[in-house]
Amino acid sequence: MQAKALTHPLLRSPARALPRWLAAGALLALSFWFVNPARAQDNAGLEQIASDWLQPALASGLGQEAGAPLRPEVVIGRLDSRLRLAPCSRVEPYLPAGTRLWGRSRIGLRCLEGATLWNVYLPITVKAWGPAWVLKRPVAAGATLTQEDADVAEIDWAEQFASVLATPALWVGQQAVYALQPGQALRSNMVRPIPAFGPGAQVRVSSAGAGFHVIVSGVALGAGVTGQSVRVRLQGGRVVTGLVRDGQTVEVQL
Repeated sequence: MQAKALTHPLLRSPARALPRWLAAGALLALSFWFVNPARAQDNAGLEQIASDWLQPALASGLGQEAGAPLRPEVVIGRLDSRLRLAPCSRVEPYLPAGTRLWGRSRIGLRCLEGATLWNVYLPITVKAWGPAWVLKRPVAAGATLTQEDADVAEIDWAEQFASVLATPALWVGQQAVYALQPGQALRSNMVRPIPAFGPGAQVRVSSAGAGFHVIVSGVALGAGVTGQSVRVRLQGGRVVTGLVRDGQTVEVQL
């Protein structure tokens, strides 16, 4: 079924796993230096330092993403109330290696100038609100999705790491990987292309070179998806790998 044209102006750009404003925020986070000795004496003060550092980082990054459909929201967690940290005249907030400003994350806070140096981690949750395609009825596993299966609604893109499928072209005509329920936003891990043929199917194996073009028969050893590779056993027993061109043809480069 052909997808109808989008009417929501914020869903006209393709999905991406991590928006540029978050990447920009992370870069700013790594370079930002915050000094506030008065607040570094207690946990509440450290949490405020983290909040003061994080909000401008995200706001600055979002400002660079003109027309982005995402609105950031940050939930600051709490440090362990039993922590008793030594006074510090220079506290540096930073983004720990391997983390990013997306979903459940954390910010590091380390003392750089004090009688006793220390390092603690503050839990945070970064939400990214924006429009997405949300299912309005159940879809069985293996069923083909149609435009009528979903409507546009605002969701938290950062609730999961799987990227949001922001345009119908990315999910209309695809198969549901598992049973989907109303209220779920369509994401990349929920759908897959419909195979052009299944394992054991008879296919044509096409090979071309300088001045020749050969087509032989073979048996597919796996499901073939258009544009993806598949292994094929030829009549003589040789196994080759080629690119699926359509429901019957696999192209092998010599």
